[in-house]
Amino acid sequence: MKSSLLIFFLLITLKVAAPDLNVIYIVKAEPVDVYDKLIKAVIQVECSGNGRAFNYIEQATGPLQIRPIRLLDYNRRTGNNYKLEDCYDLQVSKEIFLYYARQRGYPHFEKIARSWNGSGKKTLDYWKKVKVYLERG
Repeated sequence: MKSSLLIFFLLITLKVAAPDLNVIYIVKAEPVDVYDKLIKAVIQVECSGNGRAFNYIEQATGPLQIRPIRLLDYNRRTGNNYKLEDCYDLQVSKEIFLYYARQRGYPHFEKIARSWNGSGKKTLDYWKKVKVYLERG
């Protein structure tokens, strides 16, 4: 931050001392994760933000409620060896979610959310819930 202020001061000083001098100041931008809002919305729908959630009926685990069959598929496709309890870790859950999300691709949030939930008509209701959280920001 101090270096940014120093550079800004120097640029202003140069402009005053040499008004015909044209200077461009480039600031390094922070990366934006285009899926971040979607992930947060899905977490709210799946477990109301409780990263330690566990659904006994589906054996779904963690903030993104990853089921054993999804984890098995992910491990088979990627060569990873995650266990269900690893899905309590937000970074692991995000990694798995993003693997499937990127197959649908940005900006197809509806397709991503519905396929994350499963298949059939119930995924429309799921998408409506996710969309509410997306709109809230």
